[in-house]
Amino acid sequence: MKQQKTRSSCKKSAPFATTQPKRADEDGGVQHYQCLTCGKQWQNQRRPKKLAEKIWQEHIWQRQTVANLRERYHRGKNWIRKTLDEAEIRESAEAAPQPVVGIFDATKLGLDLLLVARAPELGINLGWSWIESETKDNYARLKLGIETRGFTFTAAVLDGRRGIPRVFEGIPIQICQFHQLQIVRRKLTLRPETLAGQELLSPTFTLAKTDEATFTRELESWYAHYEQFLKEKTFTLGTKRWRYTHARVRSAYLSLKRNLPFLFTYQKYPELNIPNTTNSLDGFWSRLKNLLAAHRGKSRERVRKIVKEILRKQTA
Repeated sequence: MKQQKTRSSCKKSAPFATTQPKRADEDGGVQHYQCLTCGKQWQNQRRPKKLAEKIWQEHIWQRQTVANLRERYHRGKNWIRKTLDEAEIRESAEAAPQPVVGIFDATKLGLDLLLVARAPELGINLGWSWIESETKDNYARLKLGIETRGFTFTAAVLDGRRGIPRVFEGIPIQICQFHQLQIVRRKLTLRPETLAGQELLSPTFTLAKTDEATFTRELESWYAHYEQFLKEKTFTLGTKRWRYTHARVRSAYLSLKRNLPFLFTYQKYPELNIPNTTNSLDGFWSRLKNLLAAHRGKSRERVRKIVKEILRKQTA
């Protein structure tokens, strides 16, 4: 109390300095002050919790490594590591439960696979889970966990993986048009060897600029022209075993045909503001991996803790 009274009564003060300044590692880098009127001296209060939080935030959002933090705060590497391990992740202010459009997608982070559900209009991640593989059960568990918190999904945007739309039966489903294009590109390449592949790839590039009726006509016209081409078989010499000669073109066509009912859902329900891509999450993946790039070699537990902090704080 006496110290606070001295501070309040001192109208003039300046940082205290001696003729032999203390080394930072001797006084912990704490700022000293001296009143220019009465000569009283004091120092800032030490706030270890705030310092630990500051170090944790700089470690993540400013991509500061343990070596960087050691140099900045004049502490040992073991102290820095312990501080990072014990840092608490503050709870983010969650949006009130409400109807939302959900974007669901997964990405690979080292040896782990992270599945995230995001609300693009709110700019927040609704939920996430570490999974072994992208299965219907994993998607269903994440969806149920979010719904138990009071959110309801008015529509879902998915990446086109087979079987996953069954988890969201009963609500509009949009397959990401960019992912669909990437699926076709992987199967045909950007320079298909066959004329059929070239003529199938061309309209696929117009997905974002066309409508369902127009694209359906083009796909049906293509199939009518190349139906027999897709049915061609190649037999293994001396056996009855066979395979489709143009398997990759056939696979690209079947992918488009299978996902066609979900490629233009956003046009059917304009009032729901459904995105036609998963770009909101794709952009988040880029930001997440960029922040993690400075922390290569960290333990799986440390990486997951960093990811959790970013998931809670990151907004679009």
